[in-house]
Amino acid sequence: MPQYHTLGTIPHKRHTQFRKPDGGLYAEQLFSTEGFSANYSLLYHIYPPTQILRTSEPIDVNPVKATSNILKPRCFKGFKQTPGGNYMDSRKVVLFNADCQLSLAAPATGFEAGTFYKNADADEIIFVHEGTGTLKTQYGQIPFSYGDYLVVPRGTIYQMDFDTDANRLFIVESFSPVAFPKRYLSRYGQLLEHSPFCERDIRAPKDLITIDQKGEFLIKIKKRGLMYDFWYASHPFDVVGWDGCDYPYALSIHDFEPITGRVHQPPPVHQTFETNAFVLCSFVPRLYDYHPGSIPAPYQHSNIDSDEVLYYVDGDFMSRKSVERGMITLHPAGIPHGPHPGAIEKSIGKKETGELAVMVDTFRPLFLTEDAVGIEDESYLYSWLD
Repeated sequence: MPQYHTLGTIPHKRHTQFRKPDGGLYAEQLFSTEGFSANYSLLYHIYPPTQILRTSEPIDVNPVKATSNILKPRCFKGFKQTPGGNYMDSRKVVLFNADCQLSLAAPATGFEAGTFYKNADADEIIFVHEGTGTLKTQYGQIPFSYGDYLVVPRGTIYQMDFDTDANRLFIVESFSPVAFPKRYLSRYGQLLEHSPFCERDIRAPKDLITIDQKGEFLIKIKKRGLMYDFWYASHPFDVVGWDGCDYPYALSIHDFEPITGRVHQPPPVHQTFETNAFVLCSFVPRLYDYHPGSIPAPYQHSNIDSDEVLYYVDGDFMSRKSVERGMITLHPAGIPHGPHPGAIEKSIGKKETGELAVMVDTFRPLFLTEDAVGIEDESYLYSWLD
């Protein structure tokens, strides 16, 4: 997990008087999940973060199942999603179950002035495929670019600020906490030597900008599939300082160091994050297996207890034909899959791969939305025929 971090000005002891220059008290806020039993942070506001001016009736944003057919290999052309709109409107769920939601977004802009977003149900992993910009939060700012995972804990108020109007994002929402794999961590929480990344690769927020401003500020809050509009009397980024272990951070897929071996390594060596209900893996450029009789292409395999989603980012994928950037494949639990015809023989003798992809393996079946059906390649089912 992210290590202890602090920015700005905080008192010497927690839960003690911390006064403004005018003598008034700063408002201390505990930010924690799982009650008081998990990681937490303490934020110090100029104004209490509880001053609600008004609310509106919520809008239902629950994804709707488009089909009950979940036992079929599928392929979706992610870059066929029409680009444009702001960050919130551009987010389209394509696959979902009770544990997670997988979305595509191609926003041209970030947020309207004075508008913010908070996901009160789910941790978010925002993978940046195209575009640069800044994730703005109460904790400070995180610049992002191609290949970054932005991990945003549930309850974080944030804005996405883009540098251009050409942006592509793959977003994973998790209804259980997102963490690093336990096998990468010491019993004290440090990333171990065999981990494919380390604390140096984790980019915490910086440039804490305290905004002392009163007025009307709209926070769009997602809770139980409903979107609520809350107007608050002070700017949510009025934090003068904070410390703790629960905060948003960035980790680049380009900093993931691949684990290789003499023979083909199984997918868990690519694991980057874990939750109670799915794992996320990073496939990055790497040397192939070096046993003299090795077969670099993956073997045929059956996902008996998990659905496999692969989001193709860049590079040449020797196991499949006709791979495009932004393409998503879904291989459901219960039926085997593997390389396309000719790919196994073709891979023999190859020394390295330049592929870049994000994989999500869920432990419960995924369902399609109409947005997924609209970009589906229906011929994919037959692509293993000679």
